[in-house]
Amino acid sequence: QVQLVESGGGLVQAGGSLRLSCAASGSIFSINTMGWARQAPGKQRALVATLISGGSPNYADSVKGRFTISRDNAKNTVYLQMNSLKPEDTAVYYCFVLTVDTAQLSSYYWGQGTQVTVSS
Repeated sequence: QVQLVESGGGLVQAGGSLRLSCAASGSIFSINTMGWARQAPGKQRALVATLISGGSPNYADSVKGRFTISRDNAKNTVYLQMNSLKPEDTAVYYCFVLTVDTAQLSSYYWGQGTQVTVSS
């Protein structure tokens, strides 16, 4: 099993910044993909940013140029730097990882979510 612990959410004014962190622990052989998704009230969960090991980041159009995803493989940690925040960024943010085990089987794991609220 893999556990994900998120931190860094909170309340910020429009135009401000927040940095989310998510640390993975447990039975980890290899992590292929790390990423973030968010769910606003009344809406479906949507991908925000993903980063494949050794690859380039991908972003939702709504956050391009404002959010930056990064990862520290030594710490099994993924970050999301969020700048120029807008009220429409308000949501619960979830981190996820795609792990690969010794049998080349893949599994997704999700964090518990952290609230980000942007006031106007």
